[in-house]
Amino acid sequence: MKLLYPTSVVIDAKQLEGFSVSLHPYDTKSKIPDEHTDAEILVTWANPGPVLKGEVSRLKNLRWIQSLAAGPNDVINAGFDTSKTILTTGSGLHDHTVAEHTLGLLLNAARRFFEMRDCQHKHKWSSDLGGPQPDRPKGKFTTLQDANVVVWGFGNIAKTLTPWLMALGANVTGVARHAGVRQGIEVYSEDKLPELLPQTDALVMILPGSEATTNVLNAERIKLLPKHAWVVNVGRGNSIDDAALLAALEKGEIGGAALDVFRTEPLPEDSPYWTAPNVIVSPHGAGGRPQDPATLIAYNLRRFLAGQELKNKL
Repeated sequence: MKLLYPTSVVIDAKQLEGFSVSLHPYDTKSKIPDEHTDAEILVTWANPGPVLKGEVSRLKNLRWIQSLAAGPNDVINAGFDTSKTILTTGSGLHDHTVAEHTLGLLLNAARRFFEMRDCQHKHKWSSDLGGPQPDRPKGKFTTLQDANVVVWGFGNIAKTLTPWLMALGANVTGVARHAGVRQGIEVYSEDKLPELLPQTDALVMILPGSEATTNVLNAERIKLLPKHAWVVNVGRGNSIDDAALLAALEKGEIGGAALDVFRTEPLPEDSPYWTAPNVIVSPHGAGGRPQDPATLIAYNLRRFLAGQELKNKL
């Protein structure tokens, strides 16, 4: 049995030895060598779409694809038949990095670091951003202390992020497909959004990309948010109705938006987001560095060879 793993990320191949499986690194930017197209296991990470799509017809013996991405849209969009080939994700490999980035975006929005940077470029000392300031003024998002933060998409990343938010004094509420209590946090179903959004200071979106999540933050829901509320999206770009969000930003009907993901990436030069008021554009930098991928691959490889259910199987 042959396993192909990418050189686009550092993988400790020693953890994959001893399984009676031959291991072969490959360059994601080039066609897989003909002598390796008989592989039964493929690990993917940052594979260019056109190149990956071209491998669908060449890798005819594939039985399992281990994506290191939390959402393997690249594999699905390439056209691999997931009804015949097992597909597992890299869920869990990006929890810390995405949570850390999200926290940074929230602090940037609350403490107006993006405005301070603009002033710095102009050699301008802004008295509005420094000096004596009101403590937690009503109707403004200036701190995480006592802020109502709603995390929409309460999975592994949210479970990592939530303790950090609470340590800074935030009141955290979750929204997911199924209601319940997770790690001591009340998680509501989406039908409760009309009750939650009007009390929200910051809405953090960590939703996967799918038809079910397309434009879920629409004009109707945006209007429910207070004028000072910020939207932070580190999930997938399709979950926001861009026209509705941009209209709200331009009219001052929302505090701002810190966005790490977009429908089209890289963000086009003519995108209105570049110049919309109170927008922080982050170039899909929240993840991008799967942590300890070899451990997940080895765990699933052991189960695959034993005929057991794999972790993170779609």
